[in-house]
Amino acid sequence: MNPRLPVLKTYKLCIGGQFPRSESGRTLPLRHGDSLIANICQGSRKDARDAVVAARKAQGGWAAKTAYNRGQILYRMAEVLEQRRAELLDELAKTGKSVKLCAKELDSSVDRLVWYAGWADKYSQLLGTVNPVAAPYFNFTLPEPTGVVVLVPPDSPALLGLVSLLAPVIVAGNTTVVMASETNPLPAVTLGEILATSDLPGGVVNILTGYRHELLPPLASHMDVNAVVYAAGDPKEAALMQREGVANVKRVVVRDGLSETDWTTDRTASPWWIADTVELKTVWHPIGV
Repeated sequence: MNPRLPVLKTYKLCIGGQFPRSESGRTLPLRHGDSLIANICQGSRKDARDAVVAARKAQGGWAAKTAYNRGQILYRMAEVLEQRRAELLDELAKTGKSVKLCAKELDSSVDRLVWYAGWADKYSQLLGTVNPVAAPYFNFTLPEPTGVVVLVPPDSPALLGLVSLLAPVIVAGNTTVVMASETNPLPAVTLGEILATSDLPGGVVNILTGYRHELLPPLASHMDVNAVVYAAGDPKEAALMQREGVANVKRVVVRDGLSETDWTTDRTASPWWIADTVELKTVWHPIGV
């Protein structure tokens, strides 16, 4: 009797709350050492455009939810990460880290979601204001979501880096297209599967896997992407995102100079990271009308 062949999982893309294969039909082998452990989809330019369409479609509904409800959903995301701890630790171990470091990264990821969940109904008080004006008007400045934001997290720490970029963006009502790490994509694609059971509406977080050199140019130049947060640490890619984003005055935030250790510190948890992807709108309201 021939020995049984293992059935390796092919991780799909995450677009619009669904898990489609790449329209190109391409896959990439994922290895841990010399062992083949899974396959991932090699996303195409068409997949990138589909992800932006899904993010735009979801943005209005997500932004319309109350701040309290968005905070509840981020907290629910943290709960589900905690519940699926064993699975995530196994995925993180395949990035080559020790058990202790994997546990620390997972704990920090859960804590970060809880921390940003707490900011959901508070950041507008920090960023907004009532402005003094010499006229019979109330003058308010209020933060509003920028829209569709592309996130390019670091290769390591793969999960904590992604969560640290993702939470401040979506808590403000933005939707996202995430370019998963090329070298450590498993935590990102597993997080996508977890988010599907976390009360998060489909399309708020869309995750692409594949090659950055193939997917970043169409995302950077896409006219319906409003902002990019880049933290993958390649100056040439960061320059490309800035250059290609000029046409529609895309906001490009480059988070550089961060070491692996920095992602577990307060340096990568700040309400000002929420401010990076909101627009400040000023409203005039007449007094006595």
